[in-house]
Parts: sequence; structure tokens; C-alpha cells
Amino acid sequence: MLDVTTHGFTDRQTLARVLAERIADQLRAGLAERGQALLAVSGGSTPLHLFERLSQIALDWSKVQITLVDERWVPDTDERSNARLVQQHLLQHAAAAARFVPLYDQAPTPEAGLAEVEARVAALPLPFDAVILGMGPDGHTASFFPGGDHLAEALDLAGTAHVLPMRAAGAGEPRITFSLPTLLRTRALYLHIEGEAKRDLLADARLGLGEAAQYPVRAVLTQERVPVAVYWCP
Repeated sequence: MLDVTTHGFTDRQTLARVLAERIADQLRAGLAERGQALLAVSGGSTPLHLFERLSQIALDWSKVQITLVDERWVPDTDERSNARLVQQHLLQHAAAAARFVPLYDQAPTPEAGLAEVEARVAALPLPFDAVILGMGPDGHTASFFPGGDHLAEALDLAGTAHVLPMRAAGAGEPRITFSLPTLLRTRALYLHIEGEAKRDLLADARLGLGEAAQYPVRAVLTQERVPVAVYWCP
């Protein structure tokens, strides 16, 4: 049996409110236990309402570090930058006091910048208090893309790399991503998806039906280290 629970909502505003409050509770617990907290978030359009809701919740954001699950290898001036998305929608209001740790640096390629980013994220106070994943229509999550050049290494639960470059036909730009074993070093793991098509895709991945048996997100669903909480709305 997969350790996956699903929380369904009728609209994205309600989902965003409930999930934001849950994440805030995780961050407060980290602050109470260790005096600091660590959060990893995903990009894309799905988490915008969540970010805006979370940014307004009162907690000691000055002691919270926020990083990305993955990133396109573009500067934060690029409209496709996940860092730009976080800056515009999450690092606002109360959450403006948080420290943001980006995955992109000025190197020309993710391969060239890998050592710098690896050192940067190795300094993070793992484990994460919460990791928020999304999912694409091809079954990718983080930058675990079907056909990715480092996909097997990224999903290897015995792997030791914190971050890896990723290039794939469906990825657009070259990317950099946390590895699955690093993302699983978390106290809470959320998968946030919206729309009936993604709900059905996720159901197929959970059951391992047809081509969905090969979707990268299935590696998240079938791992036994951390329970997965799915938050979904139409």
C-alpha cells in the first residue's frame, strides 16, 4: 500500500488557505524545535494562490529559509524564472523577511554552476520542514522529466548528490533540480495539483497503469521514507 493521502477541495482559494495554514504550522514547529525553519517550493502557475496566502501568515519569517525544488537555468530577470515567481508572489508581506536561497548562479550552464549550487544547498539546515511538489502533464515532478539525461541518478534513493543538472526534450531550458533522496529529507511532503486531467494522471501513476508506470512522479508516490499528502482541486 502506498503511503499517500488525498485532500480534495472544491476551489483553489480554499485549497490555498488550508495548505498554507498547514505549511505555516510545519514552519512554526521547526522554529520552536530548532530556532529556524526550511521550506522548498515549486514553480509554475499552480502555487500562485498558495504563495500569496502563505506570504500573509504571521510567523517569524526572519528565521525561515526558502529554496526551490528545481529551477530553469535562467536569471531571475527572465519571466520563466522560478526565483522570479517566488520573489513576486511569496517573498511579500510578512514573508518578505525570509531568506531566499536560489538554485541559479551566473555560470553559463547548470553543469558549470553545479559545484557552486551544491555548496550553497549543502549549507542548508536539512531536513526540510516542508517540501511542496507539483506535477506536469507528462508525469514529471521537480525537474524529473521523462527521458532526462540525469533522471536515473536523480531518482536513485541511494544517491548522494544534493542537486543535479537536467536536460530533457520536455524541459525547455536546461534545469537544475534537487535529487529525490534530498527532497525526501523532510518532515512533510506535499503534492499540489489542480485540474481533472492531473487528478486522473496521478491516479494512473499511483496504480502503475500503462505508460503511467514510467512517470517520474511514481517514484515519489512509491517511496517509503516520507508520507505524501496530495492537495487537489478542479
